[in-house]
Amino acid sequence: MTSASEQTPFRIGIDLGGTKTEALLLAPDGTVLFRERRATPLDRGYPAVVATVTTAIREAMAFVPAGAPCTVGIGIPGSSDERTGLVRNANSTCLIDRPLQGDLERQLDRAVALCNDADCFTLAECRQGAGQGYGLVFGVIMGTGCGGGICIDGQVRQGPHRIAGEWGHLSVDPAGAACYCGNRGCVETKISGSGVEAAFAREYGERLSMERIVAGAREGELHCRAAFDRFLDDFGRCLGGLISILDPDAVVLGGGLSNIVELYTTGIERVRRYAFHDDLATPILKNRLGDSAGVFGAAWIGV
Repeated sequence: MTSASEQTPFRIGIDLGGTKTEALLLAPDGTVLFRERRATPLDRGYPAVVATVTTAIREAMAFVPAGAPCTVGIGIPGSSDERTGLVRNANSTCLIDRPLQGDLERQLDRAVALCNDADCFTLAECRQGAGQGYGLVFGVIMGTGCGGGICIDGQVRQGPHRIAGEWGHLSVDPAGAACYCGNRGCVETKISGSGVEAAFAREYGERLSMERIVAGAREGELHCRAAFDRFLDDFGRCLGGLISILDPDAVVLGGGLSNIVELYTTGIERVRRYAFHDDLATPILKNRLGDSAGVFGAAWIGV
Protein backbone atom coordinates (compact mmCIF):
# COMPACT_ATOMS: atom_id res chain seq x y z
CA MET A 1 0.00 0.00 0.00
CA THR A 2 1.35 3.43 -0.99
CA SER A 3 1.86 5.79 1.96
CA ALA A 4 0.95 9.48 1.80
CA SER A 5 4.65 10.43 1.71
CA GLU A 6 5.19 8.23 -1.37
CA GLN A 7 2.30 9.68 -3.36
CA THR A 8 2.92 12.25 -6.09
CA PRO A 9 2.20 15.53 -4.30
CA PHE A 10 -0.08 18.39 -5.07
CA ARG A 11 2.08 21.45 -5.78
CA ILE A 12 1.45 25.05 -4.76
CA GLY A 13 3.46 27.78 -6.49
CA ILE A 14 3.60 31.46 -5.62
CA ASP A 15 5.09 34.10 -7.91
CA LEU A 16 5.81 37.14 -5.71
CA GLY A 17 6.26 39.97 -8.18
CA GLY A 18 6.67 43.70 -7.87
CA THR A 19 3.13 44.44 -9.01
CA LYS A 20 1.24 41.16 -8.66
CA THR A 21 1.32 37.99 -6.60
CA GLU A 22 0.08 34.86 -8.32
CA ALA A 23 -0.89 31.57 -6.72
CA LEU A 24 -1.17 28.22 -8.50
CA LEU A 25 -2.16 24.71 -7.43
CA LEU A 26 -1.18 21.73 -9.58
CA ALA A 27 -2.75 18.31 -9.15
CA PRO A 28 -0.40 15.30 -9.16
CA ASP A 29 -1.08 14.85 -12.89
CA GLY A 30 -0.19 18.50 -13.60
CA THR A 31 -3.76 19.76 -13.98
CA VAL A 32 -4.25 23.35 -12.79
CA LEU A 33 -6.80 23.26 -9.95
CA PHE A 34 -6.50 26.84 -8.70
CA ARG A 35 -4.92 29.97 -10.07
CA GLU A 36 -5.39 33.51 -8.84
CA ARG A 37 -3.65 36.86 -9.04
CA ARG A 38 -3.77 39.75 -6.61
CA ALA A 39 -1.87 43.02 -6.23
CA THR A 40 1.39 42.92 -4.28
CA PRO A 41 1.00 45.52 -1.50
CA LEU A 42 4.57 46.83 -1.51
CA ASP A 43 3.28 50.28 -0.58
CA ARG A 44 2.05 48.85 2.73
CA GLY A 45 5.36 47.25 3.61
CA TYR A 46 6.77 43.87 4.50
CA PRO A 47 4.04 42.67 6.93
CA ALA A 48 1.39 43.22 4.26
CA VAL A 49 3.43 41.25 1.71
CA VAL A 50 3.80 38.34 4.15
CA ALA A 51 0.06 38.42 4.84
CA THR A 52 -0.74 38.43 1.11
CA VAL A 53 1.49 35.43 0.39
CA THR A 54 0.19 33.53 3.42
CA THR A 55 -3.40 34.13 2.39
CA ALA A 56 -2.70 33.01 -1.19
CA ILE A 57 -1.11 29.77 0.02
CA ARG A 58 -3.97 29.01 2.40
CA GLU A 59 -6.55 29.63 -0.31
CA ALA A 60 -4.74 27.20 -2.62
CA MET A 61 -4.42 24.63 0.18
CA ALA A 62 -8.20 24.64 0.59
CA PHE A 63 -8.39 22.74 -2.72
CA VAL A 64 -5.99 19.99 -1.58
CA PRO A 65 -7.78 16.84 -0.35
CA ALA A 66 -7.38 16.14 3.36
CA GLY A 67 -4.27 14.09 4.06
CA ALA A 68 -2.81 14.41 0.58
CA PRO A 69 0.87 15.43 0.34
CA CYS A 70 1.46 18.97 -0.86
CA THR A 71 4.57 21.06 -1.55
CA VAL A 72 4.93 24.85 -1.55
CA GLY A 73 7.42 26.84 -3.61
CA ILE A 74 7.77 30.61 -3.88
CA GLY A 75 9.54 32.61 -6.55
CA ILE A 76 10.87 35.93 -5.27
CA PRO A 77 12.61 38.89 -6.96
CA GLY A 78 15.86 38.15 -5.15
CA SER A 79 17.36 35.25 -3.22
CA SER A 80 17.59 33.94 0.32
CA ASP A 81 20.98 33.83 2.05
CA GLU A 82 21.59 30.25 3.21
CA ARG A 83 23.65 31.42 6.19
CA THR A 84 21.28 34.04 7.60
CA GLY A 85 17.91 33.14 6.08
CA LEU A 86 17.51 36.78 5.04
CA VAL A 87 16.40 37.98 1.60
CA ARG A 88 19.02 39.82 -0.44
CA ASN A 89 19.31 41.41 -3.89
CA ALA A 90 15.54 42.03 -4.15
CA ASN A 91 14.22 44.82 -6.33
CA SER A 92 11.15 44.77 -4.08
CA THR A 93 13.33 46.46 -1.50
CA CYS A 94 10.97 45.97 1.46
CA LEU A 95 12.02 42.28 1.35
CA ILE A 96 15.73 42.97 1.77
CA ASP A 97 17.21 41.70 5.06
CA ARG A 98 13.89 40.13 6.02
CA PRO A 99 13.51 36.46 7.06
CA LEU A 100 10.75 35.82 4.52
CA GLN A 101 11.10 32.04 4.42
CA GLY A 102 11.15 31.75 8.22
CA ASP A 103 8.22 34.11 8.66
CA LEU A 104 6.10 32.21 6.14
CA GLU A 105 6.99 28.86 7.67
CA ARG A 106 5.97 30.11 11.11
CA GLN A 107 2.69 31.52 9.79
CA LEU A 108 1.86 28.32 7.90
CA ASP A 109 3.46 25.81 10.29
CA ARG A 110 5.09 23.97 7.40
CA ALA A 111 8.18 24.06 5.17
CA VAL A 112 8.30 26.21 2.04
CA ALA A 113 10.99 26.63 -0.61
CA LEU A 114 12.21 30.00 -1.92
CA CYS A 115 13.89 30.49 -5.28
CA ASN A 116 14.71 33.42 -7.53
CA ASP A 117 11.78 34.26 -9.79
CA ALA A 118 13.89 34.29 -12.95
CA ASP A 119 15.17 30.80 -12.12
CA CYS A 120 11.56 29.65 -11.69
CA PHE A 121 10.60 31.20 -15.02
CA THR A 122 13.54 29.62 -16.83
CA LEU A 123 12.86 26.19 -15.35
CA ALA A 124 9.20 26.37 -16.40
CA GLU A 125 9.99 27.39 -19.96
CA CYS A 126 12.61 24.64 -20.29
CA ARG A 127 10.21 21.99 -19.02
CA GLN A 128 7.03 22.96 -20.82
CA GLY A 129 7.64 26.10 -22.85
CA ALA A 130 9.79 27.72 -25.48
CA GLY A 131 13.06 26.40 -24.03
CA GLN A 132 12.23 22.73 -24.50
CA GLY A 133 14.87 20.83 -26.43
CA TYR A 134 17.70 23.34 -25.93
CA GLY A 135 20.77 22.46 -23.87
CA LEU A 136 21.72 25.81 -22.34
CA VAL A 137 18.94 28.37 -22.01
CA PHE A 138 19.16 31.91 -20.68
CA GLY A 139 15.78 33.05 -19.38
CA VAL A 140 15.06 36.76 -19.13
CA ILE A 141 12.43 38.48 -17.00
CA MET A 142 11.69 42.04 -18.09
CA GLY A 143 8.97 43.63 -16.00
CA THR A 144 9.05 45.94 -13.00
CA GLY A 145 12.66 44.79 -12.64
CA CYS A 146 15.00 42.77 -14.83
CA GLY A 147 16.42 39.35 -13.98
CA GLY A 148 17.82 36.28 -15.60
CA GLY A 149 18.22 32.57 -15.05
CA ILE A 150 20.37 29.81 -16.52
CA CYS A 151 19.10 26.30 -17.19
CA ILE A 152 21.50 23.61 -18.40
CA ASP A 153 20.06 20.32 -19.65
CA GLY A 154 16.87 20.85 -17.67
CA GLN A 155 18.59 21.88 -14.41
CA VAL A 156 18.67 25.43 -13.08
CA ARG A 157 22.18 26.68 -12.33
CA GLN A 158 22.11 28.86 -9.18
CA GLY A 159 25.81 29.02 -8.34
CA PRO A 160 27.47 29.08 -4.91
CA HIS A 161 26.12 32.59 -4.22
CA ARG A 162 22.73 31.93 -5.86
CA ILE A 163 23.30 34.76 -8.33
CA ALA A 164 23.91 32.84 -11.58
CA GLY A 165 22.15 34.70 -14.39
CA GLU A 166 21.67 37.95 -12.44
CA TRP A 167 22.47 40.13 -15.43
CA GLY A 168 20.04 42.82 -14.20
CA HIS A 169 22.82 44.12 -11.97
CA LEU A 170 25.60 44.16 -14.49
CA SER A 171 26.69 47.79 -14.67
CA VAL A 172 26.73 48.73 -18.35
CA ASP A 173 26.89 52.52 -17.87
CA PRO A 174 29.04 53.85 -14.99
CA ALA A 175 27.62 57.34 -15.61
CA GLY A 176 24.05 56.05 -15.64
CA ALA A 177 21.23 56.24 -13.12
CA ALA A 178 21.77 55.04 -9.58
CA CYS A 179 20.43 51.54 -8.89
CA TYR A 180 19.10 50.32 -5.55
CA CYS A 181 21.94 47.77 -5.50
CA GLY A 182 24.48 50.58 -5.02
CA ASN A 183 25.91 50.63 -8.54
CA ARG A 184 25.06 52.91 -11.44
CA GLY A 185 23.77 52.16 -14.91
CA CYS A 186 22.75 48.55 -14.22
CA VAL A 187 20.89 46.62 -16.93
CA GLU A 188 17.77 46.92 -14.75
CA THR A 189 17.92 50.74 -14.90
CA LYS A 190 17.99 50.52 -18.70
CA ILE A 191 15.46 47.91 -19.80
CA SER A 192 13.01 47.28 -16.96
CA GLY A 193 9.65 49.02 -17.02
CA SER A 194 10.50 51.04 -13.93
CA GLY A 195 13.91 51.95 -15.36
CA VAL A 196 12.51 53.25 -18.64
CA GLU A 197 9.78 55.19 -16.82
CA ALA A 198 12.32 56.81 -14.48
CA ALA A 199 14.61 57.75 -17.38
CA PHE A 200 11.69 59.32 -19.23
CA ALA A 201 10.75 61.39 -16.18
CA ARG A 202 14.34 62.58 -15.70
CA GLU A 203 14.74 63.59 -19.33
CA TYR A 204 11.33 65.05 -20.13
CA GLY A 205 9.92 66.00 -16.73
CA GLU A 206 6.82 63.89 -17.23
CA ARG A 207 5.84 60.60 -15.63
CA LEU A 208 4.44 58.10 -18.12
CA SER A 209 3.89 54.38 -17.72
CA MET A 210 5.89 51.99 -19.87
CA GLU A 211 2.66 51.05 -21.60
CA ARG A 212 2.00 54.70 -22.46
CA ILE A 213 5.58 55.23 -23.68
CA VAL A 214 5.31 52.25 -26.03
CA ALA A 215 1.89 53.38 -27.31
CA GLY A 216 3.16 56.93 -27.80
CA ALA A 217 6.16 55.68 -29.76
CA ARG A 218 3.88 53.73 -32.08
CA GLU A 219 1.75 56.82 -32.53
CA GLY A 220 4.80 58.90 -33.49
CA GLU A 221 5.12 61.04 -30.36
CA LEU A 222 8.63 62.49 -30.47
CA HIS A 223 9.70 61.96 -26.85
CA CYS A 224 8.17 58.52 -26.66
CA ARG A 225 9.83 57.48 -29.90
CA ALA A 226 13.22 58.59 -28.61
CA ALA A 227 12.76 56.78 -25.29
CA PHE A 228 11.50 53.61 -26.96
CA ASP A 229 14.34 53.55 -29.48
CA ARG A 230 16.83 53.93 -26.63
CA PHE A 231 15.12 51.06 -24.82
CA LEU A 232 15.46 48.80 -27.88
CA ASP A 233 19.09 49.81 -28.32
CA ASP A 234 19.86 49.16 -24.65
CA PHE A 235 18.12 45.78 -24.96
CA GLY A 236 20.37 44.93 -27.90
CA ARG A 237 23.53 46.06 -26.17
CA CYS A 238 22.76 44.27 -22.91
CA LEU A 239 21.58 40.99 -24.40
CA GLY A 240 24.19 41.03 -27.15
CA GLY A 241 26.94 41.32 -24.55
CA LEU A 242 25.41 38.52 -22.49
CA ILE A 243 25.24 36.24 -25.53
CA SER A 244 28.90 37.00 -26.25
CA ILE A 245 29.80 35.74 -22.76
CA LEU A 246 27.44 32.80 -22.34
CA ASP A 247 26.75 31.75 -25.96
CA PRO A 248 23.47 30.03 -25.00
CA ASP A 249 21.57 27.65 -27.27
CA ALA A 250 18.48 29.86 -26.85
CA VAL A 251 17.19 32.91 -25.00
CA VAL A 252 13.60 33.02 -23.75
CA LEU A 253 12.01 36.35 -22.87
CA GLY A 254 9.44 36.64 -20.09
CA GLY A 255 7.77 39.23 -17.89
CA GLY A 256 5.30 41.90 -18.94
CA LEU A 257 7.69 43.62 -21.35
CA SER A 258 8.18 40.37 -23.29
CA ASN A 259 4.84 41.16 -24.95
CA ILE A 260 6.39 44.14 -26.79
CA VAL A 261 6.46 42.86 -30.37
CA GLU A 262 9.28 45.16 -31.44
CA LEU A 263 11.70 43.18 -29.25
CA TYR A 264 11.44 40.33 -31.75
CA THR A 265 12.15 42.52 -34.78
CA THR A 266 14.13 45.71 -34.12
CA GLY A 267 15.28 44.36 -30.75
CA ILE A 268 16.81 41.24 -32.30
CA GLU A 269 18.47 43.38 -34.97
CA ARG A 270 20.11 45.42 -32.20
CA VAL A 271 21.22 42.24 -30.40
CA ARG A 272 22.94 41.11 -33.59
CA ARG A 273 24.64 44.48 -33.87
CA TYR A 274 26.21 44.23 -30.41
CA ALA A 275 26.97 40.50 -30.11
CA PHE A 276 30.53 39.40 -30.89
CA HIS A 277 29.67 37.43 -34.00
CA ASP A 278 29.00 38.52 -37.57
CA ASP A 279 26.27 35.91 -38.19
CA LEU A 280 24.46 35.53 -34.88
CA ALA A 281 21.89 32.72 -34.99
CA THR A 282 20.88 32.45 -31.30
CA PRO A 283 17.09 31.98 -31.11
CA ILE A 284 15.51 34.78 -29.06
CA LEU A 285 12.09 33.43 -28.21
CA LYS A 286 8.93 34.66 -26.58
CA ASN A 287 7.78 32.51 -23.68
CA ARG A 288 4.99 30.00 -24.30
CA LEU A 289 3.58 29.84 -20.79
CA GLY A 290 2.57 33.48 -20.54
CA ASP A 291 4.01 36.36 -18.56
CA SER A 292 3.47 34.45 -15.33
CA ALA A 293 5.32 31.26 -16.32
CA GLY A 294 7.41 31.60 -13.16
CA VAL A 295 4.51 30.45 -11.00
CA PHE A 296 4.78 26.99 -12.61
CA GLY A 297 8.49 26.86 -11.86
CA ALA A 298 7.79 27.90 -8.28
CA ALA A 299 5.36 24.98 -7.95
CA TRP A 300 8.01 22.53 -9.19
CA ILE A 301 10.72 23.66 -6.74
CA GLY A 302 8.44 23.32 -3.72
CA VAL A 303 9.06 21.27 -0.60
